[in-house]
Amino acid sequence: MRQIVLDTETTGLEPEQGHRIIEIGCVELFNRKLTGRHYHQYIKPERDIDEGAMEVHGITNESLEDKPVFAQIADEFLAFIGDAELVIHNAPFDVGFLDAELKRIDRGLGTIADRCQVLDTLVFARRKHPGQKNNLDALCKRYMVDNSQRDLHGALLDAEILADVYLIMTGGQTHLALGGNQGGANGEDGEDKIIRLPAHRPRLKVVSATDEELVLHQKKLEVVDKASGGNCVWLHQGGSEHPVE
Repeated sequence: MRQIVLDTETTGLEPEQGHRIIEIGCVELFNRKLTGRHYHQYIKPERDIDEGAMEVHGITNESLEDKPVFAQIADEFLAFIGDAELVIHNAPFDVGFLDAELKRIDRGLGTIADRCQVLDTLVFARRKHPGQKNNLDALCKRYMVDNSQRDLHGALLDAEILADVYLIMTGGQTHLALGGNQGGANGEDGEDKIIRLPAHRPRLKVVSATDEELVLHQKKLEVVDKASGGNCVWLHQGGSEHPVE
């Protein structure tokens, strides 16, 4: 399964008022793993950036003077996303701007929905955490994702951060039914679901972590331990070979 985590920065809030995309950032996931492939492009908007938008992302009109316009990068961008599922936080905003840009160049390229399915992580987060803040900064804090470099919004940086948040937020078991009225893990009707496995299924392959992966895991535990004030249970229950100094 190929997914593209996508973010944009713009000159303002409403494409209907002529606001344009000035930055696109994408990172690729394949089978829920980061591949290292990404797409990043600054774009000349052919209009001024609103002061309020500039305060959010820090991109100036002058810095975009030598950048290509959207029509010049459209084919490359569309080729990168292909027919992958797009993972976007507050998807109507970004998709609305992308559709407006595709329509503006008038080459019959259709809409984003013609090409890709879209997963809105804001909608997902609101369902998972009703009544709580679910912007990207709040999710980073909730899932202990490092966003210390996010002084200003940036499309590629935000896409990379969102990829981490998305993988944690959607990974593993997210619902455990302890009673008949709690809703089953495989449905919402509250009934127990029994999954019957074949009697003679093949032996599962055991994949051991490499030394490099163990080091990265240790570093991640140390980040969690620091963020939780020394309460990382995985680090202090004998599960780590290298306790924090």
